Amino acid sequence: MASNTTWVVVADGARAHFYASDGNTLSPALDHDVAVPTRSTARDAQSDRPGRSFDSAGYGRHAMEPPTEWKTQEKRMLARAVADELSEAAGKQSFDRLVVVAPPEMLGELRQALDKTVGQMVVAEIGKDLTHMPLHQLPQHLGSSLKH
Repeated sequence: MASNTTWVVVADGARAHFYASDGNTLSPALDHDVAVPTRSTARDAQSDRPGRSFDSAGYGRHAMEPPTEWKTQEKRMLARAVADELSEAAGKQSFDRLVVVAPPEMLGELRQALDKTVGQMVVAEIGKDLTHMPLHQLPQHLGSSLKH
């Protein structure tokens, strides 16, 4: 196992960055980030108009809502992709501790997506959006969560 290696995942609803720390420095853990393809509008995310239904009594017709809003679905897809990356890295013993940084809603999606093994490696959760924070400023926002 990578001795005393902490990974930090910084995510929002559209992207996730992976960093590694030995307790002193923070550096990219992977050669890539995970991101959801960008959409300019809700119309671009949906293939066509919602279906229509008749009233149960009478002759009125109404548009049906999609079962899940597209942004929520994309957050779930991103959480699943992040969880898959972490499971693969944990299987290779790339880290032994995990810090998850995300806005509260995304933090909940990530909690649900993580498998049991990776979930047990989580030592801290920070409910903030720090995806646009420069790498050199991240450690001051992580507090003591990088310390072993």
